[in-house]
Amino acid sequence: MPIKPDVWIINMAKEKGMIDPFEERQIRDNKISYGLSSYGYDIRIADEFKIFNKNGKGIIDPKAIVHNSFIEEKGDHCIIPPNSFILGRSVEYFKIPRNILTICVGKSTYARCGIIVNVTPLEPEWEGFITMEVSNTSPLPAKIYANEGIAQVLFLEGDEECKTSYADKKGKYQAQRELTLPKV
Repeated sequence: MPIKPDVWIINMAKEKGMIDPFEERQIRDNKISYGLSSYGYDIRIADEFKIFNKNGKGIIDPKAIVHNSFIEEKGDHCIIPPNSFILGRSVEYFKIPRNILTICVGKSTYARCGIIVNVTPLEPEWEGFITMEVSNTSPLPAKIYANEGIAQVLFLEGDEECKTSYADKKGKYQAQRELTLPKV
């Protein structure tokens, strides 16, 4: 009989140190939920944010990011300006096994308010805190809450280990310990 997906995630978290800290159940307690779900794991956004500075000059260029394009803030929430975005990082540190790929999608509570979360896939053997973009598509300021759920990570297991992992490629975002701006 196949192992249940939530049990499989618990085993991977404990045996491989895949998620730290790890919550074995959904935590709600008047918060936007986080922790283990049926087929994935709901991650939290940390209390540090980089807010896009609309008063900046020039253009956003991923090959030559200007650090003053963002204003840094720390707190229990963040207000995202209308039609703008912020960068945040996960509370959880991930160590993805060599036979796993993840996809991350936003939580419906925020999506219903026009708040969209974008995270690229976590490749096999990538590790670090997730840097994520949180966009406010509404014409009004939007509030997000630190240390509460922001997105869900879904795990895809390969039948075999990949030939070349993110660690093998010496990926530029490997083992990131902070909210990380684009690198070339």
